Amino acid sequence: MAGQFRSYVWDPLLILSQIVLMQTVYYGSLGLWLALVDGLVRSSPSLDQMFDAEVGSPGRRGDNSLLSSPHSALGLLYFIRRGKQCLDFTVTVHFFHLLGCWFYSSRFPSALTWWLVQAVCIALMAVIGEYLCMRTELKEIPLNSAPKSNV
Repeated sequence: MAGQFRSYVWDPLLILSQIVLMQTVYYGSLGLWLALVDGLVRSSPSLDQMFDAEVGSPGRRGDNSLLSSPHSALGLLYFIRRGKQCLDFTVTVHFFHLLGCWFYSSRFPSALTWWLVQAVCIALMAVIGEYLCMRTELKEIPLNSAPKSNV
């Protein structure tokens, strides 16, 4: 296996640290967007905005997860760096968000709008993250590290 290109080695500590980093990026960007929107509309910040599934329903505050998806995709670029793993980490982030919402509100999210927003967020984050990672994976690899000289 030593001669194989990009051989994969099972490293659970790396995977766990990547999951923690992606959760941090997701909630950090979501919190920043919520703080910005709250500042603009002069509303008081609350954890309900982040973890209550009913807050995203029509007639109440919109879900800022859509705004945090591109920023979370940047987290995929910087911390995951593999286009093949972007969907896995995106679904993992949103699965833990589902668990967090369920635990916080003591009820399983049943609002259709919440589920639709989460599906769109998963699609946005995965597609943008895969695009960014694929761009870096497809960059040319320099074969000669010596500086070029025009003679």
